[in-house]
Formats: sequence, C-alpha cells, structure tokens
Amino acid sequence: MKYPFNYVVEIQYLGFRFHGWQKQKNVKTLHEMIDKTLFFVFDGARCKSLGVGRTDAMVSANNYFFQLFLEKEIDEEWFLSFFNENLPPDIKALSIRRTPVGFDLISCPKIKEYHYYFSFGEKSHPFAAPFMVNIAEELNIEVMKKGAALFQGEHYFHKYCTKPSANTIFKRTIESCRIVENTEFTASFFPENSYVLKVRGKGFLRYQIRLMMGTLFELGKGNLDLTYIEDSLKENNDQKYMRHNAFSSGLQLYIIELYL
Repeated sequence: MKYPFNYVVEIQYLGFRFHGWQKQKNVKTLHEMIDKTLFFVFDGARCKSLGVGRTDAMVSANNYFFQLFLEKEIDEEWFLSFFNENLPPDIKALSIRRTPVGFDLISCPKIKEYHYYFSFGEKSHPFAAPFMVNIAEELNIEVMKKGAALFQGEHYFHKYCTKPSANTIFKRTIESCRIVENTEFTASFFPENSYVLKVRGKGFLRYQIRLMMGTLFELGKGNLDLTYIEDSLKENNDQKYMRHNAFSSGLQLYIIELYL
C-alpha cells in the first residue's frame, strides 16, 4: 500500500531494557514499542514506521530517526506532544518533519557517530551500569589512544564484523576515532574518572564498534600491542573475526547527521 504522507521523526532512547531496534519474537524491542504507541496515537488508523538502522540489545541512542508513513496529513505539533505523552519514559520524541513521497531514509546520505563510555579500576556504582562499562583491570589509556587512532582512515574490517553476508563490503573508511575523557555525561553515581571512545563514519559493520572497543581493552590491559591492530586492518589479514566483543551497554549512537 502507498502512503501519500511521509515524515521523519527524531527520537532518543535508553536501550538498557530493550533487545535492540528490530522486532523479534518473545523479546521487547524499540520498534515494537514505537509501533504500539503509534497505533494508540492514531487510534488504530493505518500507518507504517521504518527505522534508520538497527541497534544491538541494550545500546542507547542520543539521536535516532524513523520514517513515518501515513494516509492523512497531521498537525506536527499535536503529534509530537501526544506521542511523547504516550511513549514510555525511556523514549523521547524530539522533532518531526515532512518529507517528499518517495524519500528513502535508509539510502539517504548520512554520517553516524558512536560513543562508547567506560571506566576502569574500582567497581562502579550499580546505577551507572546502563550508561558505561567498568573494567576491573588497570588500563593504559595513553596506549589505547594510540590504538584508537590506528582505526582512522580506510581499512579492511573483516576481523571487526560477525556473521557477514556474501555481499558485505569490508573496506570501510572511519573519519575519526579517538579516546577522550568523558565530560559529556555526568552523574553523582558515576566514577570520578571515565572515558569515551568516539567513532565517526558513514556506516559500520555488525558489532564493529564493540569489537574495536574490545580490542582496545585488550591493548590497554597489555594483552595485545599496536602492531597487532595494524596487522588486523590489512587486506591480507586472516579474516577471522575478533573474540573480544565489548559489552553493549556502554555503546551509544550519539548522533546521525542526515543530508536531506
């Protein structure tokens, strides 16, 4: 069925209690929650939603978009207010804008920036668990910063992807990749010192950021060296994916820049 009215809705969410964006059987997902809320808001009227991409279980998004297809034009201010009123507290709608019929959110040019928040040493307060990962061992942050910089540029990411398809393109470009102190998100129950890996690019493979972060953790612990990372990004690597997959709760889709 064709829908004559198309919109792009911007949301943000805490992913800790959801099993990712994509609908799945017997688990709570973000797309399922969005559609249930839309069904109530539009009183059962026919509509359709399409997310800009998948996120893993427990991964949060400071900025995310979904495309909304409707049979009738809506008052955007009313929708934003009523939608938020009925969404659960861990999901918030930020904006809505009309798009032309035929607009495709998936193929629309975009840049994504992911953040991974972490600390190390003394175990963190349990309230910090939905936002950042704590590593019990001491980490060499300075060498981890050097390792993060190695991911920047054009490389072959066979080893930083799980369950690729026959058509998966492993040669990818990362615009920037760095580790800095976390000054963006603070709370009284956060550890005194925490850090964030910031990765920016046009697109990423399945589990790519978490596998990169897991490798950097091993580097910081002294179990790997910088040469290992350099070799892992070459075209002639062994193409066996990394086993060091960092926990998902520290990962956040920080921003998506759409070029409409």
